[in-house]
Amino acid sequence: MREARVYSELVGHRLTAAQVAARNPAALILSGGPASVYADGAPDLDTEIFSLGIPTLGICYGMQLMARDLGGAVERTGASEFGKAELEAGESELFHHLPPEQTVWMSHRDSVTAPPAGARGHRQLAVDPDRGLRGSRARASTASSSTRRSRTRRTGRRSSKNFLYEVAGTPPTWTPAAVIEEQVARIRAAVGSERVLCALSGGVDSAVAALLVHKAVGDQLTCVFVDHGLLRENEAEQVVETFGGHFHVPLVHVQAQKRFLTRLAGVSDPEEKRKIVGEEFIRVFEEEARKLGDVRFLVRERSTRT
Repeated sequence: MREARVYSELVGHRLTAAQVAARNPAALILSGGPASVYADGAPDLDTEIFSLGIPTLGICYGMQLMARDLGGAVERTGASEFGKAELEAGESELFHHLPPEQTVWMSHRDSVTAPPAGARGHRQLAVDPDRGLRGSRARASTASSSTRRSRTRRTGRRSSKNFLYEVAGTPPTWTPAAVIEEQVARIRAAVGSERVLCALSGGVDSAVAALLVHKAVGDQLTCVFVDHGLLRENEAEQVVETFGGHFHVPLVHVQAQKRFLTRLAGVSDPEEKRKIVGEEFIRVFEEEARKLGDVRFLVRERSTRT
């Protein structure tokens, strides 16, 4: 989806319809997986999601789950089908600009033998390496109403783009340049004419955050770079040159090497070292922040750590 320049998020299958609606997505994609929809503990879905009016693409297991929950029939074939297969694709938005016969990769034990009411099916031919070409009743379904759509087990850039652009109506506008401009506009609107403070470590997260804010508000930003003496050789100099010299970001370089090394003297436990460094960093940063006077905003990069 992101290769197609459409922003996407990965979420768990336990989201309720209300939680999905609160996110206000332009489309939903139910992914594939090895489970059977009839297996104990298999991933399930809040069926009210299908009543939200959101275009939905089901792939493999996602298609089978959608078909079952919308009143279709999913049956166990009694044989595993893994490998290359031939798909006969009917005319639909999903297969625009694609030939009617597709070579696909199939990996399932169940088949959608009857699509939900109001949907139409296509016949799929599976290649069995041991027995040759034979018929398979896996189906692709397209809901006749405008509120929801069921789609075939089909991967590939073209069909993904067809779903995003033609079915869901999501334009390919999610580019690095667009993301930067969007974030810059949001920062500028939030900050206004106030001053901003950023703790710059030299790492990727704080560096990106600092440059985005600087692009938005310029010299209203002050970065505090605490040099604790634990960086790689010449790394502190590179940080100062990059941000202060090249990007001309207002930068306070605090050389606190002796202070940190004194606190760490005699400590051998890695976790204790981590706590000491973190605590001392906060103390140094607070001292420098007080020197700068009234600063309303603090830059914090979003962390994904748990």
